[in-house]
Amino acid sequence: MFSHERIWAALDALAEQNQLSPSGLARQSGLDATSFNKSKRVINANRLRWPSTESISKALQSTNTSIAEFLNYVEGREPGELQMRSLPGGEKIPLLGMAQAGVGGYFDDSGFPVGQGWEQIDFPKGEHDSIYALEVSGDSMLPLYRNGDILVVAPNAGIRIGDRVVVKTLEGEVMAKILQHKTDKKIVLLSLNEEHENRSFEMNELEWMARIVWASQ
Repeated sequence: MFSHERIWAALDALAEQNQLSPSGLARQSGLDATSFNKSKRVINANRLRWPSTESISKALQSTNTSIAEFLNYVEGREPGELQMRSLPGGEKIPLLGMAQAGVGGYFDDSGFPVGQGWEQIDFPKGEHDSIYALEVSGDSMLPLYRNGDILVVAPNAGIRIGDRVVVKTLEGEVMAKILQHKTDKKIVLLSLNEEHENRSFEMNELEWMARIVWASQ
């Protein structure tokens, strides 16, 4: 809830997370040192003073903090804490950069999200019970997927030839391709970008494969 108390509590939490006092956060953000002082949050006979959107923006920029992370502070959640909760007409699903996805600790053996570091995005409810999102980085998936596009994948969804999939190898490589051929022992993946070669893997070289069910473009 965007209350006066929660907004200021979020700025205090942001300062503490970066080992700063409210004054230190203000100075680091290029603001007057007293901008975030507790004594200035109520003025003129109990009139509430709110931080400006500009000052919040500068504080986020100076600490390299995303809007999603700041909203975690507003809602009283710990940094990196993942909460799955339904919303009217949709639900929150986990979001992770594809570059991060190659690092251990973010998935279980079945390809489901675990651990810390996930952000969240809204996604309409549908037929898939377990879904999460990956953010595209780089240009290897052009022209279909651009840098910053969001891919929503469903580990439980059935996969057929011609489906767009995200694959993670045991070596930690994560890629989005088109499933061109599949047997019990091997898969062949068609690259989305003609400048990148097609790939083939033995099934025992894969950690998991999940179908892309939605993409933001």
